[in-house]
Amino acid sequence: TMGNWLVNHWFSAAVLAAWLGINIFLFTYYFLFFNGDERYFYTRTILRSALAWARASAKCLNFNSMLILLPVCRNLLSFLRGTCSCCRRTLRKQLDHNLIFHKLVAYALALLTAVHTIAHLFNLERYNHSQQATDGSLPAVLSKMHLQGSNKWLNPIHSNQTTVEYVAFTTIPGLTGVIITLALILMVTSSTEFIRRNYFEVFWYTHHLFLIYFAGLIIHGIAGLVRGQTEESMEEVHPHRCAKYLMHKDKNCSHDCCKDPEFGSIPAESWKWVLAPVLLYIFERILRVWRARQKVVVTKVVMHPARVLELQMQKKGFCMEVGQYIFVNCPAISLLEWHPFTLTSAPEEDFFSIHIRAAGDWTERLIDTFQQQKLEKPRIEVDGPFGTASEDVFQYEVAMLVGAGIGVTPFASILKSIWYKFQQADQTLKTKKIYFYWLCRDTGAFAWFNDLLASLEQKMAESGKADFLTYRLFLTGWNTSIANNVALHFDTATDTVTGLRHKTIFGRPMWNSEFAAVAAAHPRSVVGVFLCGPGALAKTLQKSCHQHSSLDPRKVKFYFNKENF
Repeated sequence: TMGNWLVNHWFSAAVLAAWLGINIFLFTYYFLFFNGDERYFYTRTILRSALAWARASAKCLNFNSMLILLPVCRNLLSFLRGTCSCCRRTLRKQLDHNLIFHKLVAYALALLTAVHTIAHLFNLERYNHSQQATDGSLPAVLSKMHLQGSNKWLNPIHSNQTTVEYVAFTTIPGLTGVIITLALILMVTSSTEFIRRNYFEVFWYTHHLFLIYFAGLIIHGIAGLVRGQTEESMEEVHPHRCAKYLMHKDKNCSHDCCKDPEFGSIPAESWKWVLAPVLLYIFERILRVWRARQKVVVTKVVMHPARVLELQMQKKGFCMEVGQYIFVNCPAISLLEWHPFTLTSAPEEDFFSIHIRAAGDWTERLIDTFQQQKLEKPRIEVDGPFGTASEDVFQYEVAMLVGAGIGVTPFASILKSIWYKFQQADQTLKTKKIYFYWLCRDTGAFAWFNDLLASLEQKMAESGKADFLTYRLFLTGWNTSIANNVALHFDTATDTVTGLRHKTIFGRPMWNSEFAAVAAAHPRSVVGVFLCGPGALAKTLQKSCHQHSSLDPRKVKFYFNKENF
């Protein structure tokens, strides 16, 4: 099983190991550095190991803040997918895991923020305790050094009346730290699947707190509250040689340790880590705005059963591939909200289309708006198209397409494109066989897709390639009247539910049997498995891919691909 898993995931595992390795290296290196470097001898005298915990976690926070925006630069990913079209499919597949990596980095940021915050709370408490100490100890002496001159202070707390809470809410590092932490908590908690599915607007608006996060991160370290001894001072009064004299300094001092040590701030460097990705993301957003402002003409509006709205559109210079998706905005509903929809049209058509199912406030309002305004259609803005896993479908000899409910949309584009390729007798088509599975809860969902499947059946029969497409429709929810109707017309040539030649199957697919059958029919092929559907189904299919892939390079291999946007 481990061998089969590696066939599909070796590159993902390598990327994950590299990311973890860099984080572990940065944390360990800087922990040991701040725990042992002689410039921070006096700082450690007050703060002890909490200094190293705070600084090491800060370095890892900078590294992960540098990475967090890259997986959501959609234009960058589409560009990389295009330039990697000649690369191995293993490399291209990694681009489909962009949101998984984005979430992983976000969870790492949350964990590191907790470590950094707790460490600094200990630091503030120890600074405060040292400032109030009157026992003549080295931390107490160091905390009074601000009285000797402006460049001499080590402890940022200069008053006995100051509290930890006061420092946290009145200093630049304290206040920006609180704001960054609150923004991160809101972004992480509002991005759970439940909130994204049911309250997308909450997720969308809170996620834009990333602007505050990055602004706070850049400002956070500029005050330089954590200090270390300067290089010049180290040469004159090295702590190993002179620390003992600080507690017992005579007024008539004559030895070479008479001079007080001087301290300098650790320079702010978060901006160095995040500057390039922030500039890249700004360019990405400018490009999105420019493309969104280009005029979109809605040429046709079709209302399908089960409250599915089809929009056919045209836009100058719009160029798509199969399985891609666009972001759609309707200013009449919201100026700021953009929602992703898979394109259901084929590249060969002179328009592009999407199918929108009523699933949430925004989609409900969009469908109602188009139903109410018959004469004047609402203005639509479009950003995209962007690449997905389904673009690679024609790279495989054999493809298994699995759609659940409205998740059939990317495969509508693929099947339409195949229909056109048969029309034009395209000889470059690498794909020799397609297995298509569609799982639906109710019969109404089948209605808008039936015409396409029926015309495909007819076209393939005419082309002498009736075996090219095998499709299986599964009805996962039904009542007794449907069951009785099917029983009465069991021996008819066409299906009573869909009117197609292939009969609808009641229940869910037995995936092990389906994969075993495909493996037996194509013992030496590379099979691409494509899913647009829920996470639970993805786990099942991924497991089946691992189980039925052979380690022998000459035998069948299943590669799993899932739509993520």
